[in-house]
Amino acid sequence: MDRISIVERKTLETDIRIAINLDNTVSSDIQTGVPFFDHMLNSMSRHGRFSAEIKCTGDIHVDDHHTVEDVGICLGKAFKEALGNKSGIKRFGHVIIPMDDALTLAAIDVSGRPFFKYSGSDLKGYIKDYSEELTLEFLRSFSDNAEINLHIEQKYGDNRHHIHESIFKALGIALYNSCMIDESLKGAIPSTKGTI
Repeated sequence: MDRISIVERKTLETDIRIAINLDNTVSSDIQTGVPFFDHMLNSMSRHGRFSAEIKCTGDIHVDDHHTVEDVGICLGKAFKEALGNKSGIKRFGHVIIPMDDALTLAAIDVSGRPFFKYSGSDLKGYIKDYSEELTLEFLRSFSDNAEINLHIEQKYGDNRHHIHESIFKALGIALYNSCMIDESLKGAIPSTKGTI
């Protein structure tokens, strides 16, 4: 059975609908109004081997902050919902991803306890109109609402686009590795507590 979820959230700042399927690799349809962010989310879903329909109307006339943060909130909630009681998942996942000159490590524990840590290149500039610090806002809000431990170590890189793309690719693949079903568990929840 496919692990799917739909999350909708409407505030005075954003109107969001997200539908994901963790077991379907069809192309995603992502429209947030922030083109570079759309590109990163598409890369994340493609390499994370999940499909996503993401539609967001946000107050981008103010700036892109609310859109990026709120998409992180909703996508995190969608992952948490799609995983259900997390029976049979591998739980832990990690990967090191090169993107030309950039290299990023991502490690995840689908623990039910949110924690986010980033280290590496300062993300304080702009890629066209996209503020680099928004990537950190997305990662933090995603981690908090998916209730996962997420550690990102951006080891090095010169090209700003490559740095961010290596982060999103690494996140997608680490999610895939941690959320995939481990048949050897025979449906058991991977925790000494018996619950996550």
